[in-house]
Amino acid sequence: MSLAVVGCSQLLTLAGPARPRVRQEMRELSIIEDGALFAAGGRILRTGTRREIEAGLPKGCEIVDAGGRVVAPGFVDAHTHPVFAGTRVDEYERRAAGATYREIAAAGGGIRATVRRTRLSSEDRLVRAAGRYAEWFLRTGTTMVEAKSGYGLTVEDELKMLRTIRRLAAETPLRWVPTFLGAHEVPDEYRQDRAGYVRLLIREMLPRVAEEKLAEYCDVFCEQGVFSVEEARAILAAAQNLGLKLRVHADQLSLSGGSRLAAELRAATADHLECAGEAEMEALAAAGVQPVLLPGSVYALGSTRYPDARAMIDRGLAVVLATDFNPGSSPTPSMPMVLSLASTHLKMTPAEAFTCATVNAAYSLGRGAEAGSLEPGKHADFVIHDCTDYREIAYFFGLEHARAVYIGGRRVELHSEGRGKWRQAD
Repeated sequence: MSLAVVGCSQLLTLAGPARPRVRQEMRELSIIEDGALFAAGGRILRTGTRREIEAGLPKGCEIVDAGGRVVAPGFVDAHTHPVFAGTRVDEYERRAAGATYREIAAAGGGIRATVRRTRLSSEDRLVRAAGRYAEWFLRTGTTMVEAKSGYGLTVEDELKMLRTIRRLAAETPLRWVPTFLGAHEVPDEYRQDRAGYVRLLIREMLPRVAEEKLAEYCDVFCEQGVFSVEEARAILAAAQNLGLKLRVHADQLSLSGGSRLAAELRAATADHLECAGEAEMEALAAAGVQPVLLPGSVYALGSTRYPDARAMIDRGLAVVLATDFNPGSSPTPSMPMVLSLASTHLKMTPAEAFTCATVNAAYSLGRGAEAGSLEPGKHADFVIHDCTDYREIAYFFGLEHARAVYIGGRRVELHSEGRGKWRQAD
């Protein structure tokens, strides 16, 4: 099947070097005015002006007229927690009344509250719930997500979550990258035996995850009161020995040492970084670790301490933006909302933010050769946005700008039952 998209006011190709973009490169989106693209077999074959593309189309090619709208790569959301049961609206209300995240967690809420609900939920129920969230991602223009476990915290419940992600990859059009986050919190039954839970992670959970090939990455929440640097190092080293790549929740609520640990182990990413300073940024830059910034969680928690994105960009770090979609601290799947926060609070230009949410995010997931930009050979994963200038996507915030979403060259038909599905273009 072949497909041509024509009539693009701006075609954001993000064509460039085959690596994450840094410094001034992050502002270079390789936009083609009056652009068009040609795809076949689910891959981009050519991009150019409308005249250039229309001149060489094969007989029977489906032609989609974007109608003078923006066409861009699908967003790549490189940090999400989309498999969970229930919500935490009660905690949302408590925070509005003045309670802090730490106070709620200390009282048994937070992550542990979602763990209790998720343990009681069947795999089928989790698939149905997360299928609804998959549609939310698609409606806001996201075509790939990194998806973490971490709300089970027993061997079988963590495996249940990862199997749910595997089913979602087969049953929804969204592309999924699975991450094991058994070290998300110390569960209730191990509060007096932290060492016992770390042993469980290393000796039982990780080997099962690796044996069943349920995850590509292992993540750890390295934070005061959660997992110390020493505990996180042991868990991540065990994961690395089993062939898993590494990500780290680092320096979110305090200067926990997570950034330096990510640099020491040369993790793929260090995520959050609200409390990271110059020394931490220097260590990440020297080790080639990509920062994943999550302004949605800062906003949702009512904080004002955003990560210093400008300092990171100035140091040459290949910054990534993601939603941190989860039921507690960032209940949004909207990358356009994150782009808006990036410009208003992180002082990133709209072009920088777009790069961080597409090609840089794809490289942070090991998918840079196949996603994140519209270049020959890559997946035909793109979105037609209902605007004429890409800057409007962040400027008009709180809207679903995506008019049509294509994954592998096929339009995703979204419907009210909570799942996206393929529609064969004909």
